[in-house]
Amino acid sequence: MILVEITIIDYGVGNLKSVEHAFVCQGYKTCVTSEKRLIEKAHGLILPGVGAFGRAIVNLHELDLIHLLRQKISLGTPFLGICLGLQLLFENSEETGEAEGLSLFKGKVVRFQGNLKIPLIGWNQLQLLNKEEPLFKGIKDNTFFYFVHSYYAQVKNHADIVAVSYYGSEFPAVVRRGNCYGVQFHPEKSSCEGLKIINNFGKLVREKCK
Repeated sequence: MILVEITIIDYGVGNLKSVEHAFVCQGYKTCVTSEKRLIEKAHGLILPGVGAFGRAIVNLHELDLIHLLRQKISLGTPFLGICLGLQLLFENSEETGEAEGLSLFKGKVVRFQGNLKIPLIGWNQLQLLNKEEPLFKGIKDNTFFYFVHSYYAQVKNHADIVAVSYYGSEFPAVVRRGNCYGVQFHPEKSSCEGLKIINNFGKLVREKCK
């Protein structure tokens, strides 16, 4: 029997098909689900996301997934939040009345300020703060990735930031604490370099399963 390696959480606000397709193209067995029993068995978890922070948190609460996700991460399951999925890892967001997040990272999600076109849509360079980070294997500094967002995370613990990008000012593009990662860009939409990120995360899951 082929074991499911990557479980993609369906909570009503994610670009699920493109994320699933990216992992399948890299040779990983996937499952897209909102069922707790399947998420409990997951070897690796993906939390994608497009849309509003507040609606996403409401959906996660209605599916009774908040505690389970925190538990899976605390037990060492490799976890990757994509775009809104990164933002949900933080304590709260000013987007919808300071809605409370998963609080796995300290900090809040705020809107871009200044004379900027919002949302940021397009290709931005990634500056790697830790070039030895396994998620970046095969990725050169200042490689371009595809971003779509109006908000970004203000991270309290600078050690949690492993890559940054720039739009008006510097903002965190990748965060990590232990087995929990978040990327503000969309690796599934970032061509060959994005697929390297996808594959690198998949390798982390396989390594954990050994």
